[in-house]
Amino acid sequence: MIALVDCNNFYASCERVFNPNLEGKPIVVLSNNDGCVIARSNEAKALGIPMGAPVFKYKKLIEAESVHVFSTNFALYGDMSHRVMSILREYSKDIEIYSIDEAFLELEGGSDHKLLKLIREMRYIIKKHTGIPVSIGLAESKTLAKVATHIAKKNPIHEGCFILRDKDKIDRELSHLPIGEIWGVGRKTTQKLKMLGVKTAAQYRDLQEGFVLKEFTVVGLRTQRELKGKAAITFASSENPKKAICTARSFGSMIRDYEYLEQAVATHCSTCAVKLRKQHSYASAMMVFVHTNSFRKDLPQYKRNIIVKFPVTQNTLYLVKRAKEALRTIYKPGYQYKKAGVILMDLQQDTALQIDLFTQNKANESEQSLVAAMDLINDKYGRNTVKLADLGLKNKHMLNQDKKSPNYTTNWDDIIEIKD
Repeated sequence: MIALVDCNNFYASCERVFNPNLEGKPIVVLSNNDGCVIARSNEAKALGIPMGAPVFKYKKLIEAESVHVFSTNFALYGDMSHRVMSILREYSKDIEIYSIDEAFLELEGGSDHKLLKLIREMRYIIKKHTGIPVSIGLAESKTLAKVATHIAKKNPIHEGCFILRDKDKIDRELSHLPIGEIWGVGRKTTQKLKMLGVKTAAQYRDLQEGFVLKEFTVVGLRTQRELKGKAAITFASSENPKKAICTARSFGSMIRDYEYLEQAVATHCSTCAVKLRKQHSYASAMMVFVHTNSFRKDLPQYKRNIIVKFPVTQNTLYLVKRAKEALRTIYKPGYQYKKAGVILMDLQQDTALQIDLFTQNKANESEQSLVAAMDLINDKYGRNTVKLADLGLKNKHMLNQDKKSPNYTTNWDDIIEIKD
């Protein structure tokens, strides 16, 4: 059986954990640079604030309804996600972290009564230990687990947990589920299916497999089989390392100064290097890119990237050096830059590392020790407690986050004090 655990209104829930006065009040969380709404509490949804809305367009409504507005706090949300996922690992060795607030688990079979008791316990423990409410759906395929979780979340009678295994129950739920709400069915596919008279998940499930394969390829066929309760979408363990690692950000204000642009690239590269070591990988290629603001038609436009190759490494000092060299190659003065990024590519695991016998690129022991010490200190005291001077002291390239909550769980200075 496959369970899908979905954190309810995750970003808003994270804010409520450390500020209980927000319970029952409308909350929105904004995108990078506080531009658009990327998360809403149920109360904010009820006010008609749509996902992706430019916040300035709803300023009057936000003020009139006393909506609480927060900048994204990735340090807080990431740490809270890690805590939830750590609890889930106590219930299953096979876990696929699908997103920051969702994870699939493989659970042993049993009666519905036994399984319902188990997932209710999971939900209770997560809430007790983290303060995050979750919904859990259980079925024999990922797609049906998605459907089950949707039911668990939307219908209060199920108290956040729902099992979708009984045939009659599956038929009933799929017959009411609009085709566009099936996991993996996009807008264009939805339009095509509606033109064919297919409006519900049940109708799609009951199509001839040969017709589905011809019209919607093997991807559509997998989805159909999943709706039949056959596990057709591969269960990917969260232990599988990423094939590329990217860090890119839009700047809070456009940058003209090369020094600040270089600091941004160095910062992104350093972040990538930390992620690289955490998944026990080495990189042998890197892309560095920069571009101006394409929405500012009144300004000259420039976009460029470059790929550099090098012997396998995971050393921050070496990677930052190469990233800076790459930036110097593609940088052009006279432009106002809005975004920069770094992608580490051609990754290899340390267990299957292919070393270049003709190039001496091993970092010396002092550099290896330095990088390891930095990781230990930053893991304990918070990101960038210790960092390279290349990352700079003036964070002009950082995001606008005027409404960010404290880093309650990752910064000693932000830990809540309880007083008598």
